[in-house]
This record gives sequence, structure tokens and C-alpha cells, in this order.
Amino acid sequence: MPSVTHDDAPLLADLMPWSVAPPRLGRGWPAAPDAASLKARWDVLVKAEGRDREALFQPTRSRTPHTAVGQLPGQDGGTERLARASGPCPEPVRVLRGPFDEQWLIPDRRLIDAPRPELWRVADEHQIFAVETSGEVPPLLATSLFPVLRTGRIRPLYRRPGAAEPNVAPGLTDHLAALLGVEVSPVDVLAWATAVARPAPDGPAVPLTGDPDAWQRGVALGRRMLWLMRRDGERPKLPGGRRPYVRAPLPSRPAAMAYDRDEEALLLGEGRISPVPAEAWEFESGGVRVLEAWFASRTDPAEPGTLEAIRPGAWPQTWTSELLELVTVLTLLAETRSLREELVTDVPSPVTPAGLRAAGVLPVPPWARRPASVLDAHEEGPEGQLALL
Repeated sequence: MPSVTHDDAPLLADLMPWSVAPPRLGRGWPAAPDAASLKARWDVLVKAEGRDREALFQPTRSRTPHTAVGQLPGQDGGTERLARASGPCPEPVRVLRGPFDEQWLIPDRRLIDAPRPELWRVADEHQIFAVETSGEVPPLLATSLFPVLRTGRIRPLYRRPGAAEPNVAPGLTDHLAALLGVEVSPVDVLAWATAVARPAPDGPAVPLTGDPDAWQRGVALGRRMLWLMRRDGERPKLPGGRRPYVRAPLPSRPAAMAYDRDEEALLLGEGRISPVPAEAWEFESGGVRVLEAWFASRTDPAEPGTLEAIRPGAWPQTWTSELLELVTVLTLLAETRSLREELVTDVPSPVTPAGLRAAGVLPVPPWARRPASVLDAHEEGPEGQLALL
């Protein structure tokens, strides 16, 4: 059977044509691994006045305490200029702050340099965000949380709330269904892409197949990867009854993380977690070990006197629980690597860009690369005015 190379594999940019640049916070303090710290930071900010408030805010060219902006779609942040704000902290929301790193964010447009409101308009319990990364394993992350990562383009699976209007090249699912003889859903397309995407100069390439058996194996693997990355519903478990445990209590302020390969143990100061398979410790995204980056985001020192310096006085138990689950997720994802490589080594019955052009799927129409007009909800503009969309 003919094999497919990156040169004749379609690009994700054509299969999921609408994309948005990642949000840019502009300052670190509106995000944190725990929600309580965010509320404490907000309280300190609004109690400060004048130049003290401005210094704590950390102004940029895009945002100062005097910038007039409206609400984030679907959120309850205020719209008065932050220099005059005195109310309670908007309720923090769960976000993906880094690869596999779930944190919290104050969802207030006044605090975020580039909030990407078009993403907020389509964020709901049905949405899946595909996030391009610079890494090879995997080159595509998926999350149900709002993504606030410094990575590549973000491609929502749906262009409208309520899982309406899939962000898939028009005609692609019907074309694949006709080739494969099976029903093909938008989630199937994303699952396949998650399983087989490979880095390419113009963004991830997604080899497609017209072989039903290969397609079903790829979709099944991709759906498992989506489940592991999104962590929705039942918690993942390691096979054979293995699971990481805290073998020695973690100190109140662990200063460093290390790995004992012989004992398969993760060391946090005097604390000890095992078993931690080497595959989890070595799991990287963008050339950085995920576990080390996760730990650093919770322990790297902050500049004294800044809002970022307001953080838990001791290591919270919730972080330990999150770390144990993260070890499990990375271990299970690492186990999919050989299956992923097998799928793309020799893709049977390849569906090439030329074939998609002949079928009228490519090129995608210009409107498919633009956001849909989402006018279903009222959005408050600066100083309480009605936002014009």
C-alpha cells in the first residue's frame, strides 16, 4: 500500500480552518494554581490607591488601570475603569495555563492584554480546544478548559456555543464517510488528528486514510488521548492496580523536585511519591519536562511586594492530589506513543490534499477561517454601556 509523507498530508490549518492566536495576559498575577490567592491579590489591589494601585497592576501599553474595556463574553467582570474599582473579585475560572497544567484565572478583561473574546464566546461545556504546540509528543493538546498557554494557534472544535457549527472543513466529514463507509463526526476528525498529527513547517500535518480499519484504530486511540488530556468524568488509573502514592509526607514548602530512577520515585524535598514510571518523568512538551514545569509554576520565587508574591503559605493538599493524577495521565499518554508511531508509519489508502481538492473539500471558503457571528448573549461594554458587536 502507498505510504503518506508530510508533503502529501493535509495541514490541520485546512482541516480545522478557524484558529485564534493564544490569549496574552501581559502580567502573571491574574493567574495562579489556587483560586484563594487570586481573591487575596484582588483585595490587595483594590485597597491600594493611586500610584500604588498602578504599580501593583503592572501596566503595559495594552492595559493600565485607566483602560476602558467591556466584559469578557459570558463572565461577570466589571466594566468601570480599574483605577476606580472597589467591588469583589470576579469568580476565578479554571484554565489550562501550561501543557497539562490546570490553574485558575480572574476572568476580567481589564486585566488581560489580549483576551481573545472570540474564544470566550464559544467556550462552554461542549467545547474542545485543540492547541498547537512546538513539541513532537504530542504536537496537539486538547482541553475543555479555556486555554491560556504561550503556544501556537488555538482551534476550537465548534464555531458556536452548544456544539453548533463544527470548525471542520465544509464537506470533509461527508467525504470521509463516503470513503470509509462509516459515520464520521467532528469529534472523530479531532480524535484522528490528535492521534496522528506530526510537526510540519506550516503547522501540524494530519495524514488521512481511506482505510476503515486504520481509521477506526486511529479514532479509538485519539479519543483515549482526548479523554486523558481533558480529564472529564471518570479519573484515569494505571493498569495492574499500580497507582502513585505519597510514601513520605511532602514538606510544607518543597524547594526542589528530583527523580530517583532506580526506585521510580518523585522526590519533593523530603517528600516521596512512587511509583512514578520513568515515562512520566521524561514526558516533555515543547522541549520541557511537564512535571518540572508544573512544579516550577507553583514554587518559583516571586518578586517581594508584587501581587504574584501572594500565594499559599504551605503546599496545599489539593496540589498533591493534582500531581498524583498528572503522573497517571502522563504515564498513560506515554504508553500511546508506539501506537501513534505505528499509525503514521504507513498510512494505507492516503487521502491527499490533491484528493481533497478534487472532491471540492479544499480550498476551504474564506468564511470558514473567520469567527462566526455569535450574538446570543448580551455583552456589557466599557463603563456599563451596551457593547456593539
